[in-house]
Amino acid sequence: MYAVVETGGRQYKAVEGEAILVEQIPEEVGARVELDRVLLISGPSGVKVGQPTVKGARVLATVLEQTRGPKIRIFKYIPRKRYRRRGGHRQSYTRLMIEEIVQS
Repeated sequence: MYAVVETGGRQYKAVEGEAILVEQIPEEVGARVELDRVLLISGPSGVKVGQPTVKGARVLATVLEQTRGPKIRIFKYIPRKRYRRRGGHRQSYTRLMIEEIVQS
């Protein structure tokens, strides 16, 4: 059984008992999180597709860790103008353990 959930403007495939890495959610490690934007549920009874979400469906998860991704280097350069800018970015992520997929 799996579900497709939306969080942070992105879609993720959530399978019970597996961990997923999502955009940062402001919760403490060990906290329970309820994801209610469920777009699709696939199970033994078939596939339910939401329009846009499945009514009464939610995914229960636990926060495993707050982490950051690799550093992305940004370099801007304009030739003959003495313009050079260097910067970087590290995206923040939350690792969730999917506990249960609930459908009503």
